[in-house]
Amino acid sequence: MKHSLILALGLLVLTSAFAQEKKYQEHELSITKWIDGTLLNPENIEKPDLAIIIAGSGPTNRDGNQNFLKNNSLKKLAEGLTENGIATFRFDKRVVKQIRQNNVDKNMMFDDFVTDASAVLDYFLEKESYNNIYIIGHSQGSLVGMLSAKDKADGFISLAGAGNNIGDVIIEQIEKTAPMFNDDTKRIIASLKEGKTTTDYPMALGSVFNIDLQPFMINWMSYNPTDIIKELEMPILIINGTKDLQVSETEAEVLKAANEKANLLLIENMNHVLFEIEGDDLENSKSYNESFRVISPQLIKEITDFIKS
Repeated sequence: MKHSLILALGLLVLTSAFAQEKKYQEHELSITKWIDGTLLNPENIEKPDLAIIIAGSGPTNRDGNQNFLKNNSLKKLAEGLTENGIATFRFDKRVVKQIRQNNVDKNMMFDDFVTDASAVLDYFLEKESYNNIYIIGHSQGSLVGMLSAKDKADGFISLAGAGNNIGDVIIEQIEKTAPMFNDDTKRIIASLKEGKTTTDYPMALGSVFNIDLQPFMINWMSYNPTDIIKELEMPILIINGTKDLQVSETEAEVLKAANEKANLLLIENMNHVLFEIEGDDLENSKSYNESFRVISPQLIKEITDFIKS
């Protein structure tokens, strides 16, 4: 009897703790044929602000994960914001659903991601259930977010987004990781910027410049983030971590220079997947697949303060 009472009390404590921790309601939504996502609504707030979270490059799902990389970074971001009274919607990129259905569109373009993000924003604007709607774009999603937010959103947050043209960002990355391919990279990027594909690239760069990817890259390179962000007439917050291995803090400074009204925040030791890293590049790289980590508390606080201000 004593053991049963202890067990019952233990279960009661666990249940109470769980109920206290979860301060929101969760709903699964299908916005279009290709876009499914998760809406988190904070409890006891009749008309909260909403943050729409747009994922970065590759087949990234709503939680910030890919097939062999699970960190739940975007899920943790969404839950952290909603626990602070901000509704969030995060969604799988269309390629995620296509992969699941074994039906990947080989003619997919960067503009398709902008179309998807715009459809999500329009969906929630039509609902009129939210006070203000903000776009949070992570990495590639930063440029997607800028383009979809223009003239429609109430605010924009660039999270580890590039300020320079993606072609120039690739050149910088190759210079750091494989400098022996500098000249080839510059030549290929120049061709793509002119709208011309090429089969003349080193096999070692095939994952970047595969001929099937080049039309997508040409479409992506047709946009300069600085040109887009300077046209945004809304509150803007630009965030980057000082330990981001993919997008340097210089990129955030380039965005800030293009729009003097934007707010710039550099978070010490935060990396590309929003974790704070105390160690070296090896720890940083390993963290991309370490879902047990907690994302930067400062990131949650600063975004919350920005939206609520």
